[in-house]
Amino acid sequence: MSTDKQQNHLYYGDNLDVLRKLPSESVDLVYLDPPFNSARNYNVIFARHGNTPQGAAAQIQAFEDTWTWTPQTEAEYDEYISGALPPRVAEALTAFHTLLGENDALAYLVNMAPRLVELHRVLKPNGSIWLHCDPTMSAYLKVLLDAIFDARNFRNEVIWKRATTVKGNHGQGQRAHGTNTDVILYYGKTATSAYNQQFKPYSQEYIDTAYKFTEPETGRRYRLISMIGPGGAAKGNPYYEVMGVSRYWRYSKARMDELIEAGMVVQTKPGTVPNRKQYLDEGKGVPVQSLWDDIPNLQAASAEALGYPTQKPLALLERIIETSTEPGDVVLDPFCGCGTTVDAAQKLGRQWIGIDVTYIAIDLIVKRLVHTYGPSVMNEIDVNGIPRDLAGAQALFDRNPFDFERWAVSQINAQPNEKQVGDKGIDGVARFTLDGTAKNVGRVLASVKGGKQLNPAMVRDLRGTVERQKAELGVLITMQEPTRGMVDEVNHSGSWTHPANGQSYPRLQIITAADLLAGKKPNLPPIFLPYVAAQRAVAQAGSTLF
Repeated sequence: MSTDKQQNHLYYGDNLDVLRKLPSESVDLVYLDPPFNSARNYNVIFARHGNTPQGAAAQIQAFEDTWTWTPQTEAEYDEYISGALPPRVAEALTAFHTLLGENDALAYLVNMAPRLVELHRVLKPNGSIWLHCDPTMSAYLKVLLDAIFDARNFRNEVIWKRATTVKGNHGQGQRAHGTNTDVILYYGKTATSAYNQQFKPYSQEYIDTAYKFTEPETGRRYRLISMIGPGGAAKGNPYYEVMGVSRYWRYSKARMDELIEAGMVVQTKPGTVPNRKQYLDEGKGVPVQSLWDDIPNLQAASAEALGYPTQKPLALLERIIETSTEPGDVVLDPFCGCGTTVDAAQKLGRQWIGIDVTYIAIDLIVKRLVHTYGPSVMNEIDVNGIPRDLAGAQALFDRNPFDFERWAVSQINAQPNEKQVGDKGIDGVARFTLDGTAKNVGRVLASVKGGKQLNPAMVRDLRGTVERQKAELGVLITMQEPTRGMVDEVNHSGSWTHPANGQSYPRLQIITAADLLAGKKPNLPPIFLPYVAAQRAVAQAGSTLF
């Protein structure tokens, strides 16, 4: 795997496998927001193995992103503490085992440990890592990071105030404050890790208080700042007279004369110490500190919201990237989810690497980038791990049939289901406008059959579902070539006429994985890009697909 300057890289697969193949010291910044279902009851998260509360098993299974303690986790733990990981990391895991016991919290830490070790390896000496978490696991993750990156390379615990108010359970007897903050643990790989101070705009209250003066001739606001040299003679500051006042000044006499000539020195009245003008429009702003309360979390109606449950604001990632990198540097997100990190990196002119274990995330990121930057952006991106030929499609089906369904559905720009619904269900839905607006929308139901046994009943099932759900069209996607009986059923399924333009489409269609890999598409109206807000999808409808 290469991190050359010509390509960005998007990997579908287990990030541990991908990270182990990346070259050492090839990345300038790592940002990660590893999933952990901290919304669950603490009794579930920290329950010792074998003592899970009644009803908790279903709750655990319902959250796909959470690691749980299993025999495989136990085997991995034994391997890691027996020499597979650096000694200090093994010692930390052993301490966690003693403190926590065998539960979901320990499983999470056991899974995170080798990934963080690999992230340390791929970082350049001047690189840094920002680990985003919530207070449930932040204390344990900091200990793990101390063991891997060295506590002396800890930079900040950034507190992100993601909400002004939160809905608490005070009325139900909750005896704790509502949580409206996340934690971002920031480490450098070495003492020389890159750092660029960021600034945020002055508040109007500060401007009114500090910048009280205005130049009549220019209208520029300014304040007066001291020109006295700190430390006096001991610091080598020159001593001379300015406007009748002798002091140790921070400027040489020649420089002071230049400032006076330029009208930059003000004496408010005779005998007072002269000060220098500092213009508001030349100020950088307020230096960003470790409390970030100026970037609100996304709301459902936010223009950039994609409906992804853990999506972070673009502004948050832009601040992190600009703090720790320069244009052209390489940014890595090993849990890239809906792609906010890679979107921010692309926007800021950084190279990037994104990894996610779910195909739906990879598909979402590709469509997000195409929507934002245009189809040509894909010329800069190497997408790895998704099928490129029929053997790859079969391998994906054999490894994970649900991800094969998601891949197949995404090829016709339908939105895959978030959860697997079984053989009788619809695997995705594509939407298109019926009248040029997003208010009146038609639907294409997609069903995927990856197995070898095909029969006409599959077509009849799809037709019945289309009729029951009052959808306009249906597409059946198969791994194998359809049988003659299936083709006959499709040919007798009738047609549908678009109310806006009178164009006719087959009510049902069959397309194979081989067809999709060859670039063929079913005959459908222009489809909205999935995952994007409806108001943006309308603008894209005429040019997004096919």
